Amino acid sequence: MQTTTSDMKVDQDHIDEGLYSRQLYVLGHDAMKRMAVSNVLVVGMRGLGVEIAKNICLAGVKSVTIYDPAPVEVGDLGTQFFLRPEDVGPKLSRAQATAPRLAELNTYVPVRVLEEQELSRDVLSRFQVVVATNLPLSKQLEINAFTHGSGTHFITADVRGLFGSVFTDFGPKFLCNDPTGEQPLTGMIVSVDQDKEGIVTTLDETRHGLEDGDYVTFSEVQGMEELNGCEPKKVMVKGPYTFSVGDTTGLSPYKRGGIFTQVKMPKTIEFKSLAESIKAPTLLESDFAKLDRPPTLHAAWQGLSAFWEKNGRLPKPRNNDDANAVLDLTREIFKQSGGSDGELAEKVVKELAYQATGDLSPMVAFIGGFVAQEALKACSGKFHPLVQHLYVDSLESLPTKIADVPEEDFAPTGSRYDGQIAVFGKAFQERITNARQFLVGSGAIGCEMLKNWSMMGLASGPEGAIHVTDMDTIEKSNLNRQFLFRTKDVGHFKADTAAAAVAEMNPDLKSKIKSHQNRVGPETEDVYGDDFFESLTGVTNALDNVQARQYMDRRCVYYQKPLLESGTLGTKANTQVVIPHLTESYSSSQDPPEKSIPVCTLKNFPNQIEHTIQWGREQFDEYFVKPLENVNQYLTQPDYIEATIKGGGGHKEQLEQIKEYLVDQRPISFDACIAWARLKFEENYNNNIRQLLFSLPEDAVTSSGQPFWSGPKRAPKALTFDPKDPNHLGYVIAAANLHAENYGLKGHADASTFEKTLANVIVPEFVPKSNVKIQVNENEPPPAANNDSGDGSDVTDLASSLPPASSFAGLRLSPLDFEKDDDSNFHIDYITAASNLRAINYGIQPADRHKTKGIAGKIIPAIATTTAMATGLVCLELYKIIDAKDDIEQYKNSFLNLALPFMAFSEPIAAAKTKYQSPNGEVVWTLWSRCVDCPIQHTAFSWLTSSTLQI
Repeated sequence: MQTTTSDMKVDQDHIDEGLYSRQLYVLGHDAMKRMAVSNVLVVGMRGLGVEIAKNICLAGVKSVTIYDPAPVEVGDLGTQFFLRPEDVGPKLSRAQATAPRLAELNTYVPVRVLEEQELSRDVLSRFQVVVATNLPLSKQLEINAFTHGSGTHFITADVRGLFGSVFTDFGPKFLCNDPTGEQPLTGMIVSVDQDKEGIVTTLDETRHGLEDGDYVTFSEVQGMEELNGCEPKKVMVKGPYTFSVGDTTGLSPYKRGGIFTQVKMPKTIEFKSLAESIKAPTLLESDFAKLDRPPTLHAAWQGLSAFWEKNGRLPKPRNNDDANAVLDLTREIFKQSGGSDGELAEKVVKELAYQATGDLSPMVAFIGGFVAQEALKACSGKFHPLVQHLYVDSLESLPTKIADVPEEDFAPTGSRYDGQIAVFGKAFQERITNARQFLVGSGAIGCEMLKNWSMMGLASGPEGAIHVTDMDTIEKSNLNRQFLFRTKDVGHFKADTAAAAVAEMNPDLKSKIKSHQNRVGPETEDVYGDDFFESLTGVTNALDNVQARQYMDRRCVYYQKPLLESGTLGTKANTQVVIPHLTESYSSSQDPPEKSIPVCTLKNFPNQIEHTIQWGREQFDEYFVKPLENVNQYLTQPDYIEATIKGGGGHKEQLEQIKEYLVDQRPISFDACIAWARLKFEENYNNNIRQLLFSLPEDAVTSSGQPFWSGPKRAPKALTFDPKDPNHLGYVIAAANLHAENYGLKGHADASTFEKTLANVIVPEFVPKSNVKIQVNENEPPPAANNDSGDGSDVTDLASSLPPASSFAGLRLSPLDFEKDDDSNFHIDYITAASNLRAINYGIQPADRHKTKGIAGKIIPAIATTTAMATGLVCLELYKIIDAKDDIEQYKNSFLNLALPFMAFSEPIAAAKTKYQSPNGEVVWTLWSRCVDCPIQHTAFSWLTSSTLQI
């Protein structure tokens, strides 16, 4: 066995959080540790095989071994992105040519070439997962006969043109540790009945979200304390705020408080062997418009394999004799399985035969992403696997007039695009090569999109062009998903690097792809203006923010251009196609706004770790960003004070901050920064808590006589600083270093030095204040709102007490720019410490640094497999756009969740129509409509007012 990369850096006990950051928020540490001890074999290194292997390597398993002794053929270049023209010929096998480039993806994953000629039982037993591609059914059955029951998980998959198939067998008893991947639900309890049903009532602020059959456990229950830490109890839902956990008559009476937490229960899944399953298949329904199609495809794939094995070849493209032969074989198989002739979709069977030699990058990306995730499920036990067959097709992507194209137009030409020509024909391939596309974004989705386009030969013709823009540079955390980038590319522009990478994959694109570093928006409309948009075939978004998406949507509506949209969130993805005059636009529907946390909850009454993390993130800005910006404005803007006072509310606070940071507490040494951090600890975790309890004692009651500190309001406890406590010292170390950076002072993290300095810090005695107003609910105005500006004379005195800016000639402070992915800059360290100390104040379970980073940094969980699938679906829609289809029923929006797994395809929503009466009769108006050649003598006002608008 040949190893093409060293085993360096492979450490099963260590996970590189910098590299796997976004993936860890999807899979978790436990699943990744199980993946790190899994060896995977991928059989077949054509397009589908390399797509699967690519995604598995990026995910991080123990090793990937590839097997394909066949020589490289020119047709392989149409989907196999790690093969080059110089690889064609007998000198190297597909596996040998692929391995070095595959190995570059992840230095933690050794890539090996299996040199054995036969896949013997001894060979197969070395692997935890075997993925087979491009094999006839007899060979699949042979491999599976060994793997079923042997502990080796088996997946087989294939792509033929616009068709894809997948089968999984993870053995007689496969343990799935987390079937959904969703975060466990949790909620606050207001009562538990002491009766046979044990009805639990939750706080009515939000629905509990549980379903029948879920399991929960409890904590912080007072009175019925036997529930705390109990074995998971099965739930019966009674209502949106109530559920039953069974007999509680033997438990103590419930008093108050408590939290329920959903428990993910492992699920054992029984798989049948391929030989058994093929006779009585379990089929995953993926397209509700084609519910009757899976049984036909199940038989058709068998019929195709029978033809292959009988003739030693696949059917010729668009050859009726071969297609009829496959149909005859399929009819017999279908009949033997109990089906009747009338139930067999014969046109679909013949299409599979017509396209059998076809190989399309979009379908390869879609099936390859799905199969790779199934392989990772087998390694990790994370998420529910496919049980057991999946058949998909995208026949809607065929050209509308394909029936009129002669057979010879589909014959191979000795070109890298033969796999695509076999499906669409030479004439349509020419249309693909002359397309002109604008790709906005070259991150994870953008990289996969460009890879697909390069394999398709998109824009490689004389009139073709691809423009890609992305202003971002490459970071280490990108390398786990954005597979066009390597370690050496960190710091370079994404668009430039991605464009160069795909031009290397397909040299036909070298003069056809142009990279830009422009943000799309009003400020770049001189670059992306009329001439630019009017030259395009369409636009594809690969963006990660709604504002930019909506802007591009408006531009596409204005210029009447098709828009392809997609997005991912962990295992979930959606795609949307926007077609002029047919569909609604991207902006026609919007997600509900993100729910915000009330200020009073953040400031005084946190009850979840998310509350304390957001509080910590806001503290970061309040201590290390905003005051420094105010100081710099004071130092550089001569009329700053006058403008600030005229500007309205908040100016007293700004002036106080300037005085504090520039005069009163300006440090001259790192020891002064340590002292400042120590006093901030005292202020936040002792004094403010004691003041809150002075104003609202633990025995306080509401106007109705109920305990004030109940329900979501937790009575806090003040912390006494202890330099030996890692949380306490960690806060001071992080805060001191950030404060020092603000002033250009050199910091350090030597604990012993900190302890010595801290011993000499004088902490003033706390004296509570009377008549302090506490905002107790979000309906009350915050105390500062009542007297935000302060007394006029106070503000004037404060302003006059500031030294003139000229006395600080040349001084500039350094506000921090929050960066979540630099583990050495103390940013996440500070927020983690700040959040966890506040959590301890309020009796909330602290969070580790990884979880804190995800919430504070608003990190979008992401994995390569979901991205690959989404871009594959987008490119299947691109075929339709190039064909200029005008039937909305031919287009598909999609919704995916690989964790379940779940797929749904739907017809896009049609553009809303408005009818009105014009002087010339009834007119139908949509968002795509334009007033062209309106009579000059009519102004817009008179033209509109002369009509009768009807909605």
